Amino acid sequence: MRLTSTNDITRHYRHIFLAPHLDDVVYSCGGTLGVQVSSGLRPLIITAFAGGPKPDQQLSSLALQVIRDWGASDAQGAIRVMEERRKEDSTALDYLQADYLWLDNPEAIYRGNPGYYTSKEQLMGGEVHPSDRVLDNELGKMLVELHDRLPDTIWYAPLGVGHHIDHQIVCSAADRLVQRGAKVYFYEDFPYVQREPGALEKRLQELSGEFGYALVEVSEMMPLKLEAADMYRSQIDSNFGNREAMHKLIDSYAKNIRPVETIRLERYWITR
Repeated sequence: MRLTSTNDITRHYRHIFLAPHLDDVVYSCGGTLGVQVSSGLRPLIITAFAGGPKPDQQLSSLALQVIRDWGASDAQGAIRVMEERRKEDSTALDYLQADYLWLDNPEAIYRGNPGYYTSKEQLMGGEVHPSDRVLDNELGKMLVELHDRLPDTIWYAPLGVGHHIDHQIVCSAADRLVQRGAKVYFYEDFPYVQREPGALEKRLQELSGEFGYALVEVSEMMPLKLEAADMYRSQIDSNFGNREAMHKLIDSYAKNIRPVETIRLERYWITR
């Protein structure tokens, strides 16, 4: 079920997942969603950057480079792609029986005129643009207000592995929850976490905190997770190459967290 406002978020949401984009939580935490739903819970996913460009926006060369992989060539095309991505997200999360709220903040490639980020290197590893600090603060304020209303809720947020600008911002905003004493589980950003050897360890060191971890066994939920991942059709080629490669990467990563042939896991990091 789609929520339309943070006012719709009530105390019965005991598990809230923060997603930078419309596929991140299913890729990283889809098995955990399945486990929670099978236990009678109703998790909620809040997607921070579910907005597209303005209809008359002049897109940056980086934005044009990215959206060409999605079959678009201008702002109107990018808006149509975002509408399709929202349909994919609603289909996947309805299938998983999770609720969701889309915030209308545009993705990093659409922010700024001229664009704040002009290369893939800046988008995937650069510093957050000073103007985006406003977004960070707004998200952090929203999360603190929700925590004050929902003090017993457990939160799930991206670690920011891979340094995508939007993942960095959501991770930073979620740190406000940690500072308020909320229970926050940081998830391993997939697929970025498996693209560079040592990326996870590097990110944990950058965050300069003491972390423990929790494991969720998702072995029985892997077919469900893979089927939900299939529903983000517009993202498969650009992120994985093809469906079969995506399935192999998701399954092998879940297996290699603790290499036992029949066990699949999702791992979360908690500040001590």
